[in-house]
Amino acid sequence: MSTEPLARLRRAISPLELFFDLVFVFAVGQLAAHLHEELSWRGAAETAVMLVAVMSTWALTSFDATFLDIERLRTRQLVLVVMALGLFMNAQIPHAFDDRPWAFAVPLVAIVLLTDITAAVSAPTAVVRHHYRRVTVWGTISAPLWLVGAATGNEPRLAWWAGAAAVDLAGVWLAHPLPRDVLDSEGLAFDADHMVERIRLFLILQLGETVLTIGTAISAAPVTVPTVTAGLGVFVAVVCLWASYFGGGEDIVTRHVAVTADRLRPVRHAVSGKYGTLAGLVTLAVGAELAISHPTGHGSVQLGLLLFGGPILYLITQAWWYYVTTGRAWAARLLACLACAVAGVAAVWLPPLASVLILVAILVVLVLVLTQAHRQVLGAMAAEQSR
Repeated sequence: MSTEPLARLRRAISPLELFFDLVFVFAVGQLAAHLHEELSWRGAAETAVMLVAVMSTWALTSFDATFLDIERLRTRQLVLVVMALGLFMNAQIPHAFDDRPWAFAVPLVAIVLLTDITAAVSAPTAVVRHHYRRVTVWGTISAPLWLVGAATGNEPRLAWWAGAAAVDLAGVWLAHPLPRDVLDSEGLAFDADHMVERIRLFLILQLGETVLTIGTAISAAPVTVPTVTAGLGVFVAVVCLWASYFGGGEDIVTRHVAVTADRLRPVRHAVSGKYGTLAGLVTLAVGAELAISHPTGHGSVQLGLLLFGGPILYLITQAWWYYVTTGRAWAARLLACLACAVAGVAAVWLPPLASVLILVAILVVLVLVLTQAHRQVLGAMAAEQSR
């Protein structure tokens, strides 16, 4: 067990942190635009690789800002530098696999190494500094892969960048272990409440950017009854995804983090889950664009995968988190995923508008079930804590 003193710090979210998040929420629309333009399996793979890069840089910087204290001048300067690099990197998403690979890869590598080395040198405790030395080792493994990929042609670039993304993703998910050297976070001084709030606000911003992407699709489509119905239907679907977490689910997260002995572990899991959440919202946004643009057209495999695959990614990520942390409130989400999978198959033969309405029906039922489930779980947790 860590010998660090257990500190229950409660810092408010800094306006700078919200400002920082906007730069990375901007990537939602960029990723959706890239997938929409490259609507193929390769386009999906390219989007996934860049999504991992975006989320990894957000995760590393957000943990840095929490560990290093956002109120410190040096930490604020770090966040501002990452913002500038991240804005430039995210702006290159539509061109990263075309003629601007260096404009994407160089800022990415700079962010990863800058955040890792800064924390390894200036973190307030020996345990955290040692952890970030491990993180830096992982960063030095993925950085050459990003750079080599930028130097190659378009075809091999995907393989090099997929390898780099796999390293970055595994590092975040596993807490950057080395042989015989792993993070023991139980009792580690960490402002978990601050990070939980960061995750909460970042999710709201992601959902908001998804709504903006859908609004753009509505604006580009003619004003007809099917188009308006499809647009409103997709909006209701996004609201249901919002309610699946904010309708009591976030209270379970907050309460669990408050009472668990290892407060960093569930937060790490929540950050890891943001990869699936973001992938789900990007996928749904592209499916919504297809449905809104041709609501009475023919169904397709693409529409089924996007329109129903997005919510599946979003909900299965939630189900995983609740299962591995609290062991509760996960089954209904998996059942909704199963229903979406069946509906996604049927979407091949249905008009897009019908698929949208089926998705809305599934998600509305899910929200009603989860509202009751969350209430029961919170009651059970309160009873356990009072014993």
